[in-house]
Parts: sequence; C-alpha cells; structure tokens
Amino acid sequence: MSSLSPRKKSGGLFVVGTGINSLYHLTPEARARIKHADTVLHAVPDAVTEGVIHKINPHNESLRGFYGEGKCRIQTYREMTEYTLTAVRSGRVVCMVFYGHPAVFVMSSHEAVMRARAEGYPAYIIPAVSAADCLFADLGIDPGEVGCQTFEATDFLLFNRRHDTRSYLLLFQVGGIGDLAYSSKGYRQDCLHILVESLLREYSPRHEVIIYEAGTHPFSRPRIGRVELVALNACDLSPTSTLCVPPQGKATVNRQMAMRLGLAPLLADDYVW
Repeated sequence: MSSLSPRKKSGGLFVVGTGINSLYHLTPEARARIKHADTVLHAVPDAVTEGVIHKINPHNESLRGFYGEGKCRIQTYREMTEYTLTAVRSGRVVCMVFYGHPAVFVMSSHEAVMRARAEGYPAYIIPAVSAADCLFADLGIDPGEVGCQTFEATDFLLFNRRHDTRSYLLLFQVGGIGDLAYSSKGYRQDCLHILVESLLREYSPRHEVIIYEAGTHPFSRPRIGRVELVALNACDLSPTSTLCVPPQGKATVNRQMAMRLGLAPLLADDYVW
C-alpha cells in the first residue's frame, strides 16, 4: 500500500515593498510579484504609488480603510493581517504591498507570513529599499565603520534600550513617540522632550544630532537638519522623521583581544585603522 502525501494547498502570499521612492525603488522582483498575483492588497501613502500598482495589476485594493480616527494602529494591523489571510485561504495568490521595506517596522507583514506558513501556505517577504538605506547614502554613513544601532523611538524609551555612544544611533518614527493611535492630523509630539532628557544622560547638550527624512519623489531632495541635542525639542518633526545621533567619543582597542586575533599591529601608537 502506497502512502499518500498531504495535498498542497492552493493560494500563497508574497509581501513586497515599494521602497521610499516608488517610481525608482520598486524592484523588478516586486513588480513581478504584483503583476502575477490574483489579488493585490496595498497600504501605501500616496496616490502616485497607488497608480503605479494599479498600472501593474488592476486587481488591487487599498488596506488604508482599516485605519480610523483615534483607532489604535496595532488593532488596524491585526485587521489587515486577518483580511489578507482570508484572501489566501480562498485559494488566491495574494501580494501585500507596503511603503518602504516590508520587513522593517511593518507588523502586518511578519504576522501574515508567519500565520500563512503555519497554516500550510507558501509565504515570503521580498527585500526592498528602506529609510535606513537612503539615510546611509544621503548622509554618507558607513555602518561598518564604527557600528550602528537602530531602534524604534518609543521602544527605545519604553524598554530602556542600551546602546554604545561610540557608534551611530538611529531612532525611527521619532515624530510619534508614545502615540499609538491613528490621526489624520499626524502624530502628537508632546513626548519628544522625554527622548531629549534620556539622551542628555549620555550625550553632551551641544552634541550635534541630525533629523533626516528621505526624498519620496523622483526630484525631491532629502530633508537634513543638524541641531544641537538640547535644541531638538523645538524642531518640527513628521511621522517619517528619523533621528541620527553621531558617535560621541572613540572606541579603544581591546589589547588582549587584539593579541588573540593576531592583530598586534593595531596596538602601535601610529597605526591608522
């Protein structure tokens, strides 16, 4: 008697990102996944990007209707996830499209993929250009030079995250600290001073920090503002603002580790890294 293997379920899920500048950053792979999907569900911030998606595949639907004034965004993300899984369970190949990188600060993408796989459906997240990628290019930062730590700004405060002040510190969504509810008027900024107070425990008041927002259209330029940390409270931030805190001080070589790694020349006073 031959054994029967489980029947493979029809339907599947691909999650893609538009990048930060959808007209330039939408990759060939993302376009292909959108084009060949039975259903495209998208949560993108502007009509231009929606138009790009519609041109690739007219069988698309916006998920932005799940947002509601004063509604907790976590609840919105859960509803988006369930709606997507309902489409997958119907046997359709679904493509979810998010702004930026679909694996970076996108709760719905991870939750949908995890649950789809648990139910036996193929599910994948496709890489895309993120705000951090744009920041590294626009600010001329090499994260491999002195290291770089990244946190969501509210998470950074809420969980008292530890960081090395001799490396770059990137804090995302700094314009909406402590604000979990959707508002058509944008995020509150009444908790920004708490972040400044926290950073002043580690950094000098006159330490220069950078407010960064990537250019979102083909000919738009990034917003780059440099201010002293103590003056950050007075700055006008947006939901897409990222705070870049450059290193304060330099790291020193661990002499014992240098010897163990066979890197004794690093101990010379005149050695240039």
